[in-house]
Amino acid sequence: MDREKIRKKIADEFDSYELFFLKEKSKKFESRDKDLYGVEMNEEEGIALRGIQKNKMIFSYTFEKGDRAAHSLVDNATLLGPFVEADEDIILPGSYRDYPSVSFFDRTGLETDDRDKTSRLIEMESLIRDFDKRIVTTRNCELQEAEIEIEIVNSNGLNVQGRKTLFSVFALSVAQEHDEVSWYDWTWAHFLADIDMKTLGISVAQKTISFLGSEQIATGIYDGILTPQAACEILGVLSGSFLGENLHKNKTKLKDRLGEKCFSEMITLVDSGLAGMGAFPFDGEGVPSQDNMPVQEGVFKTFLYDTYYGKKFNRPSTGNAIRSGLKEPPICGRRGFYLKPGLSDVYTELTDGIIIEELMGTHTANPITGDFSLGAVGHLLKGGRNVPFKGVIFSGNIFELLNNVRAIGSDQKFYGSCGSPSLLVEGMKISGK
Repeated sequence: MDREKIRKKIADEFDSYELFFLKEKSKKFESRDKDLYGVEMNEEEGIALRGIQKNKMIFSYTFEKGDRAAHSLVDNATLLGPFVEADEDIILPGSYRDYPSVSFFDRTGLETDDRDKTSRLIEMESLIRDFDKRIVTTRNCELQEAEIEIEIVNSNGLNVQGRKTLFSVFALSVAQEHDEVSWYDWTWAHFLADIDMKTLGISVAQKTISFLGSEQIATGIYDGILTPQAACEILGVLSGSFLGENLHKNKTKLKDRLGEKCFSEMITLVDSGLAGMGAFPFDGEGVPSQDNMPVQEGVFKTFLYDTYYGKKFNRPSTGNAIRSGLKEPPICGRRGFYLKPGLSDVYTELTDGIIIEELMGTHTANPITGDFSLGAVGHLLKGGRNVPFKGVIFSGNIFELLNNVRAIGSDQKFYGSCGSPSLLVEGMKISGK
């Protein structure tokens, strides 16, 4: 693909422009019945354009190559132009000299023999199946790998390139006794050597068996623990409150509250472009990644901006432009949003209470007010007994919940773009029997 030719063609059509080049190779291995069930491979390469003409930002993309690529981008943009509204705040970032010196690329992992990868995957599935005779089947035992290359250039002199790898492992198991239960979990890393499939397999098997005999627990107010998986679901909803776009649209409870204590003093929230599955040296429009601290010891410190919403509020971009792929323009979003871990093992601090392992229906939570009413499964600790529960509703408000945190664990784990340790929380409202 002659990128210089494409640039020259685009430059003639717009007042300013940005070209986003993406190349992605992926491979998926699946194990079933202790054998390799299938291998899928995919490769995608394309270009996305953001062109500004008369204060209109026009977006288009193409999977064409060579001269056809430039013509396709311009033709699509021309068709869309009449339907786009002008906006004087539309700009592209300038050029940057300094980017984080960090690598997320694992050549060794990519070059590891596929037979070794599949044998480790089959071993993981076998560990699950053989863990207990009550485990009757497994599903979605998969290893996925991706190699991603990105280049962004724009008419303001920005020109940046980067590449990364992602390895993800998934597993679900089903157990039967007097009832049928299942448990699903996954893990990921940028480097294959950092993936521990055995530990994941044993953990999935143990959790599955632990839910046999689940029952409803009594309605009440409980002290308890949110596991990292459940806490990450909560953080995913909360993260929108810090975005410059939601500030502009008056869709955040944090408006006009900079400098106020909004959470427990134990809460420090970080949004880092160098953390989570989306970690990369630069964001979706080429701005260097950085660590931002929206909340420090409970005090609200900053919103998160891309270039566009930064200009709206006369703020520099915090490196928070994200792209979901080639077919969508960058938007203001979280990068690696995480709660800073503590030093304790919160599980030793709970003798009577609940452990919420999984939340269901977080998409129904109100991202503005923080109100939620979610299905929950977990375990009740009472009088030395550990009783699994299901069919209950956990309700409350995210802001209040994070004001009631009394201890933070050291067991931080990232699920996608959110990371959290286990949280010991007072006063969780459960509706059961």
